[in-house]
Amino acid sequence: MLARGVTLAIALALWFVPHPQNVTAQAWHLFAIFLATILSVVIGAFPILTASVLALAAAVLLGTLSAEAAYAGFSNPTIILIIIAFLVARAVVTCGLGQRLGYRAISLFGRSTLGLSYSIVVVDALIAPAFPSNTARSGVLFPLTASLAQAAGVTPDREDRRRLGKFLMFSGMVSLTLSSALWLTAMAANPLGAAIAREFGVEIGFGSWLLAASVPTVLCMALLPFVYYRLIRPEVAAMPNAPAEARQALAKLGPLTRDQKIVTATFAGMVVLWAAAPTLRIDSTAIAFLGLAVLLGTGVLTLGDIAKQGDALATFIWFAALFTMSQQLNELGFMAFVGERLVLRLGGLPVAAVATALVVVYVLLHYLFVSQNAHLLALFSVFLGVGIKLGVSATLLAFQLLFATNYFAAMTPQASSANLLFAGSGYLTQQELYRWGALHTGLCLVIYLVVGTPWLLLVMR
Repeated sequence: MLARGVTLAIALALWFVPHPQNVTAQAWHLFAIFLATILSVVIGAFPILTASVLALAAAVLLGTLSAEAAYAGFSNPTIILIIIAFLVARAVVTCGLGQRLGYRAISLFGRSTLGLSYSIVVVDALIAPAFPSNTARSGVLFPLTASLAQAAGVTPDREDRRRLGKFLMFSGMVSLTLSSALWLTAMAANPLGAAIAREFGVEIGFGSWLLAASVPTVLCMALLPFVYYRLIRPEVAAMPNAPAEARQALAKLGPLTRDQKIVTATFAGMVVLWAAAPTLRIDSTAIAFLGLAVLLGTGVLTLGDIAKQGDALATFIWFAALFTMSQQLNELGFMAFVGERLVLRLGGLPVAAVATALVVVYVLLHYLFVSQNAHLLALFSVFLGVGIKLGVSATLLAFQLLFATNYFAAMTPQASSANLLFAGSGYLTQQELYRWGALHTGLCLVIYLVVGTPWLLLVMR
């Protein structure tokens, strides 16, 4: 009750405080509701679904948002894509293909729990350049991660291996942030940011991006799984007999069943179409619907299977609500106002301090966003322009801000739509996601600034 009282008090205080001169009352009131919503989840006052539903209702009933604006997120194609991915991923489990994939990975990497985490990172890094959407890629990586957990005997309700499940799921979620930072084509905001940077005289191509990202990103990929392993401390560490046992289990399973062949072919087709979507101008959400239709039409998935996916509906509701409020804050000019106010206070500082402060503030502001693309569109050009005026290297700052747009995607459960499958898996609590997401973002921030900056200065010569 105390936590709920604190949240309400903060919301009311912000609501009645006079809004800044360059911010409308509507934008300020929406900010009060949004901030109280995020705070209530962080301090455990409400579950994220409850907080989001209350916030959306309050925004409409208090006249802060129109009904049409408030419910727009429920028809957003990206959000629908994730929900369909939830349902399609279910087929990997029900047909037994997930168990088979898990045994295969364990037979290759399963001598240790840490090895399984690195296998997730490596697979993700290899497929990332073909996926211009980290959201779509999560639909491929999540079934693999869930399969590894299943083959290791992990379920969300198995108390003696809960931390092992948490470790694998968190590994998958943060892997997406690093693979997206490694390749120009691995996330939609990357080429968009490169196009904006070009307006400031910064030329970024596929090769120059890979060269600039390689050292700090590969270092993160090598170091961070071990850090999270030490942090989460999975119940099972060494599994010396696991590879042999996994090979025996694969032998007992025999050849692929009809359903497994259909799921394999469907996933392969979806991967190919998702990779080719920008070239062929195919809608990614329609590809997901097609895959679901195939699985339903062939009987691999049934209505009963879909009915069991309560987490998918809950995720759809809370993410759509938060997405809408974040998007409206951006459209009402609040995000640009905050960014400009913060960066204009940096005048007079040394150039190195300005560059560091710009990146740090840019990262922290993602707590107010539910979309990497929206964040980049709202703030990237503002921060880059101010940095250049204050003497910061345009190329250096552009790369640092673009890398941050990727690694801060794990900051909160709603920081990226790519998180939703992992956040809704049942293994990770909302408090853990906020706490560990903040740690991941902070570690990446330090590595990219401390290691990435001298590397960028070297390769930019």
